[in-house]
Amino acid sequence: MRGGLPFELFIGLRYLGARGQRAALSLFVWIGVGGVFLGVAALIVVLAVMTGFQDGIRDRIIAANPHLLVFQAGGKALTDADSVAGRIREVAGVRTATPFVLQQALFTAASGATHGGLVRGIDLAAPGVRNDVRTQIRSGSMTPVAEGEPSILLGAELARTLGVVVGDPVTVISPQGAITAVGMVPKMRRYTVAGTVEVGMFEYDSSLAYLALPLAQEFAGLGQGVTGVEVKLVDAFDAKRVGRAVMGRLGFPFWVRDWMDMNRNFFAALQLEKLALFVIVTIIVLVAAFAIIGHLVLLVAEKRKEIGILKAIGASNPSISMVFFTVGMIIGVVGTVAGSIVGLTLIWLQNTFKLIRLAGDVYQIDHLPMKLSTGDFILVVGSTLAISLIATIIPARRAGALAPVDVLRYE
Repeated sequence: MRGGLPFELFIGLRYLGARGQRAALSLFVWIGVGGVFLGVAALIVVLAVMTGFQDGIRDRIIAANPHLLVFQAGGKALTDADSVAGRIREVAGVRTATPFVLQQALFTAASGATHGGLVRGIDLAAPGVRNDVRTQIRSGSMTPVAEGEPSILLGAELARTLGVVVGDPVTVISPQGAITAVGMVPKMRRYTVAGTVEVGMFEYDSSLAYLALPLAQEFAGLGQGVTGVEVKLVDAFDAKRVGRAVMGRLGFPFWVRDWMDMNRNFFAALQLEKLALFVIVTIIVLVAAFAIIGHLVLLVAEKRKEIGILKAIGASNPSISMVFFTVGMIIGVVGTVAGSIVGLTLIWLQNTFKLIRLAGDVYQIDHLPMKLSTGDFILVVGSTLAISLIATIIPARRAGALAPVDVLRYE
């Protein structure tokens, strides 16, 4: 012990502060600390950005879509939707259950502009549905649609593509058509644009349109039937359990899809991107690990005489190894702590002051979101310390294995 410090730690700290002709060794210390620092800070920020975007998109999907969809097997129209919806509402965890219609369509404006999309018939008599649509309104009003007038709500991007505004007529063409004496004739209906809605995701805003449920039933040729029943839950993340409970209550011939299954590929792609960025940025830490190895190898060569003397006066092989192990781990720990502090500070600054702004009309959010999960933080810190640990083992063991007789003989 020296000054309350263990012998190995005391010597390791002295070796970190090389001066004079040996000052070149300290350059490797700074390279190692800087590399670990940059790697950790970059990993924390990158993972926070990816998680922030992923959670933001997920929240928009949850807000814009039903948490569960209930269909009848074989693609058949559901003719007793009210009864089915009532049975679903009895399941614990279900907030609302309402019938809906979904139909592919071609939208045509008076100017001749056309665009494909989906017509979604919704039951605006249900308070929950009305509240969800009201939060999405960006222009106009849903009142004409709710009152059963021949009007339609268009996605904001769809309206922009067609070049229409509130009050303009839009012709909606069904691909199913109708059989007449002259053959198959496309079914066309003209509606007035009552307003535009914006979910916040281009995929939805550029293709979705809302009709009142009776008008959608007539347009899709379903009569009194519907496509299925859409369900909103108290907790969207409990969709798997509630879905199984709904399936158990309804039985055959019904089947249930939840929002996680419907967007599985999308979230898998985001997760893959997150993993790829983690691997790429980890290369910075690997470069720092080589700097740590280089520093320790040169330090062992520089301190051969001191190692021989220490062993001659009784220092054991593990003690000598621990000296150089301490040097390498101090570099790794200091770089990790500094990188963590800077990374977390950048996340706090961005979320508090929104320093990095985004075009709201493009990304639907006005700033770059950052969110770091506890698991990601532990992963970054743990992997960095593990790489630093591995980088110190071989040079430290090599120092401990030096024979004092051979060292002193040639010094």
